[in-house]
Amino acid sequence: MSEHHPSRRPRRETVTYASAHGPGTPQGTARRRPVHPPARSEIDEQTTLGHTYVRSLMRSQLRAALTALGALALLVGSLPLLLALPAPEAFVWIALGFGVHPVVWCIAHWYVRRAERNERDFTGLVER
Repeated sequence: MSEHHPSRRPRRETVTYASAHGPGTPQGTARRRPVHPPARSEIDEQTTLGHTYVRSLMRSQLRAALTALGALALLVGSLPLLLALPAPEAFVWIALGFGVHPVVWCIAHWYVRRAERNERDFTGLVER
């Protein structure tokens, strides 16, 4: 039989549980606020460096938009030349339906993917 010494406390055990804080987080511990990477804090505090980051994203998005706009202008600008050709009316409708619309769709698809990649790259830069 073991003696219980009054000056000696029983050993304390920490009870853990699985939660949103992660498995094995001690019960009753406060969740720490995540430390913001420097780039994110620069943007949040609207410093010159943060302004530069945001302007970089805006420039890359503008460059993608102008590229898509230029491709569309080239395509639409060439339509009068196509319509001026002496060709049957059916050829014009086929050219519009199977030539122009898929190209417009491809340009739009490229633009959306490029804009999403720009945002993903920016987010990666900020989160690092």
